[in-house]
Amino acid sequence: MTNSIPTQPGPSIFADLDQYVTHSRLSGLTLSPDGSRLVTTVSTVNTAGDGYTGALWEIDPRGSRAARRLTRSAKGEAAPVFSAAGDLYFTSARPGEKPEEKGSALYRLPADGGESVLVSRRAGGVGQVHCAHRAPTILLTAPLLPGARSEEEQKQLHTQREEASVKAILHTGYPVRFWDHDLGPARPSLFAVEPAPANPAPEDDAVPASQDSEQASLRHLTEGLGSRFGGEVELSPEGALALISVTVPEARADQRTALAVVDVATGERRIIADEPGYTFSAGVISPDGRTAAVLRSAQPTPERAPQPQLYLLDLHSGELTRLAEDADLWLSPAAWLPDGSGLLALADQGGRGPVFRIDASSGAVEQVTTEDATYSVVVVHPEGHTAYGVRSSYAFPEEVVSIDLTTGEATRLQNPHQRPELPGSLSEVTAVGTDGAPVRAWLALPEQASAAHPAPLLLWIHGGPLNSWNAWTWRWNPWLMVEQGYAVLLPDPALSTGYGQDFVQRGWNSWGGHPFTDLMAITDVTEAREDIDPTRTAAMGGSFGGYMANWIAGQTDRFSAIVTHASLWALDQFGPTTDMASYWRNELDERMAAEHSPHLHVEKIVTPMLIIHGDKDYRVPIGEGLRLWYELLAKSGLPADQDGQSAHRFLYFPDENHWVLSPAHAKIWYQVVSGFLSEHLLGEPAVPPEELGLTAPAAD
Repeated sequence: MTNSIPTQPGPSIFADLDQYVTHSRLSGLTLSPDGSRLVTTVSTVNTAGDGYTGALWEIDPRGSRAARRLTRSAKGEAAPVFSAAGDLYFTSARPGEKPEEKGSALYRLPADGGESVLVSRRAGGVGQVHCAHRAPTILLTAPLLPGARSEEEQKQLHTQREEASVKAILHTGYPVRFWDHDLGPARPSLFAVEPAPANPAPEDDAVPASQDSEQASLRHLTEGLGSRFGGEVELSPEGALALISVTVPEARADQRTALAVVDVATGERRIIADEPGYTFSAGVISPDGRTAAVLRSAQPTPERAPQPQLYLLDLHSGELTRLAEDADLWLSPAAWLPDGSGLLALADQGGRGPVFRIDASSGAVEQVTTEDATYSVVVVHPEGHTAYGVRSSYAFPEEVVSIDLTTGEATRLQNPHQRPELPGSLSEVTAVGTDGAPVRAWLALPEQASAAHPAPLLLWIHGGPLNSWNAWTWRWNPWLMVEQGYAVLLPDPALSTGYGQDFVQRGWNSWGGHPFTDLMAITDVTEAREDIDPTRTAAMGGSFGGYMANWIAGQTDRFSAIVTHASLWALDQFGPTTDMASYWRNELDERMAAEHSPHLHVEKIVTPMLIIHGDKDYRVPIGEGLRLWYELLAKSGLPADQDGQSAHRFLYFPDENHWVLSPAHAKIWYQVVSGFLSEHLLGEPAVPPEELGLTAPAAD
């Protein structure tokens, strides 16, 4: 056990699920061009209680003033971006003046104060706004129906579909869904936002123009691309060009991603980076507008894992120059230094996610931040000495900090919320894999755990599988279980990011191999601790972690209970039915499906299992959960008895997706999981939530 992380006192939210699900959640960060204003988004439970809405909050970059709320609406606000003039643009689904005016619209909050102004409302809504740093150029992504050649035709076609209650989509290509929503018939498109002309002086009987609406026009920049526009957009500081992603279809329903440069003034477009066998991802454009930091990665095959590599792309010639060649990191470009000498990038590293500085000339990499935290966003002050970022760890949720780029010291600014008080401690555990590879994990331990009172253990397996347990998560939060007396082990087995390419490769296309043995090795080490009770353990996981939970169930009976969420069960079935079958075909070949599919070992499962699945999960379709449930009852070593009863359980959400997002359903999720674990680890009967309709409500 090493490197214990201290906690900061604050309100406790883990003893009460109502407090937990209503706690505010911070994400994203934007900095004004002069460096004087920071704005983030804070989400809270909406008035209906069935979801979350965002509000924009301003945080003082100097850390001297308290955070202040900028926007308030029932529908919430999202995607804030500062313009060169210091105005704050954002999107919101606030209702329009007419009943038919629905969907998200573009708004502007003036730099000199006042109320927000409607910039553009269109049929089908708007997406992400992009503002140039040193020019008035503003771009906007928005869905466009294929038959619409103008915004007026978009309105007519959109209205016609809505009035006829038509939701059918005629597809001509692949894919057709993504995570939890259908693709089409509208296609993502990119527009330039053209300012509305000045209003002429109204005649005596004319109706004056609304003071809270500008009604800018939109000029289509991706015309002719159709569904091939990939959605990624990076705008140059002077606003002259945009770097966008373009999907290139390939044979057998496969595809790769290329990059194109768009002249914003003329709309002319040219492919700047495209290479068969490789995929590109757009990155930040340099201050002089000449180069962009982009990612290039060989398309994965069953024999070779992906390996994103950082390059400088010359936006005129298309020449690529490798950066950080000696760093065994999956670096993601975040922000350029103002003088163009280098850029900041993010990457997973050993259960953390530091900020790195990369020299633009030599490609050398230097780690900037050193605290036990993971950064999701970084922006740089125009003077170049300070950066601001959003960080989190398993000791605290997302918060905004300033970073001294000379020393690497990070200072927490005055955020909209405090850190919650943790009901235990966070430390590290290490083990050695069967091939000698080091394996590490976080361990969240209850305060009362000791040799005299050892804690039951929960092994939590992350999804991905290219992922790491290195940042706060509201959906799989260990402290809710620590509050109940469990120790929670959060390991990074083979396939996890942040440990080098070889660590990923050793589990590639062999999920039941080193990923499984790594998990068992780190569990062995943890169970050997005096403060852990090895006779009371459970395994849990979601997505890939759910696959591993299913695989574990068929390989060992060492666990008292297993929880499997949104899990892969039959790999031959999963591959063709997931939303991105072409990708998984390149990762899971027939040998993998034949040797490492959990459903082939159903007869050996003798551990009680709790299955959880949402019907709107398109990444791991509901068929996986349905087949797992049936085969557990019909074929497992712990089948349903002659009365149809079984130790297994199936928690089904008809209208949830891969993650189970509504506050009420998140509560149900934790309550059912807690009850299942207490029954099989603590010997206490499970009491289902009243909302499931299985128990009578308690008397007053």
